[in-house]
Amino acid sequence: MTEVLPGSATVDDDDADREAVEQERAKMREFVEGLSAGDIKSGGWFTKLCAQALRSYAEKATWEYFQQKYRGVPADGIVGQQIKLAAKNAMIEGGITSSLYNGTIAATIGSLGGASPATVPAGVVTFMVDLTYITQLQMRLAYDIAVIYRIPLDVDDPEDMMKIVRVAIGVKSGEVARTSMKFVPDLVRQVLKKYYSGPVLATAKSLPFVGKHLLQRNIIKFGIPGVGIPLTVLVNRYTTLAAGRYAKSVFRAEAEVIELADTLIRRTRHPRLMLWVAWLVINADGKLADAESLLFQQLTRLARERHQVDDEQLASVVNIDPDEVWHRIDAEPGDLSDVVCAAERVAAVDGDLNTQERAIIAELRNRCQQR
Repeated sequence: MTEVLPGSATVDDDDADREAVEQERAKMREFVEGLSAGDIKSGGWFTKLCAQALRSYAEKATWEYFQQKYRGVPADGIVGQQIKLAAKNAMIEGGITSSLYNGTIAATIGSLGGASPATVPAGVVTFMVDLTYITQLQMRLAYDIAVIYRIPLDVDDPEDMMKIVRVAIGVKSGEVARTSMKFVPDLVRQVLKKYYSGPVLATAKSLPFVGKHLLQRNIIKFGIPGVGIPLTVLVNRYTTLAAGRYAKSVFRAEAEVIELADTLIRRTRHPRLMLWVAWLVINADGKLADAESLLFQQLTRLARERHQVDDEQLASVVNIDPDEVWHRIDAEPGDLSDVVCAAERVAAVDGDLNTQERAIIAELRNRCQQR
């Protein structure tokens, strides 16, 4: 069966979109039927899904693919289209699942307790197809967004894989539950709250964190008789939009940092000195934010690739000595305005400048002006 990439169907073609969703559901059903009841109860299903969700997909969902499909559209515009299409497919899948579903989710999950380790009750299959489809959809959406913003990720690297997982499920369980309440009629909200604290939640708590989070999210969609179809559709849409927007915020921020590193390396006339000053600024407050770590990693890589600067002395530094940096500043001839500008932008990469960063930049500016 041909693998269907998000965005491969025409957005306005509802029939094509539904067919694409049904093809993926068929694959997920085959996957679920290969699971045991033990896989589901233990949360092992998620580990197995991660192993297959992105490997073949990543070979096709490349930056070149998206550039060709959305020729001339900036990255933000492409990301917006991918999120919109993923949310639409999530709604379609929710409608299909709801139309097939019989009985309450409590009975479905509860039936696992009496199942043999090798047997998955029929009702659980329908529930798990929905869960695995939405989980895979959101993981692939997160991956798409990283690719579009040109964030290098290797799906065979465990660290990168966990990053995709963290971003794809970045909305906290409690937030999903609370926000999903908005879609439920007032008369049934208290019923849902009571239900959500019942035996099904106890079952969810026995699963690993990720499995528990995803199971809790899925339980909400089926917990109340009479609102299952609209709630399933809306929760699928909401959680997919939330996952897409969170992935956009994370990977766009990383893309901005990578772009900044490229700009600073391109404009500097003193790449080696700039690295020392940047590391001094980054360590000014004794903290290392993710954005600062990423920026310096990119700066050192680009300095090495474009200027053949591989400073082993800086790499061996444990506690950077400001006097060492000032000595280097004083010994460097010529205009150092590019280094001052770089220091200011490095200081701002994780937000507003703090007192320590301002002090270092003031000292840097003063020394450069007195030359």
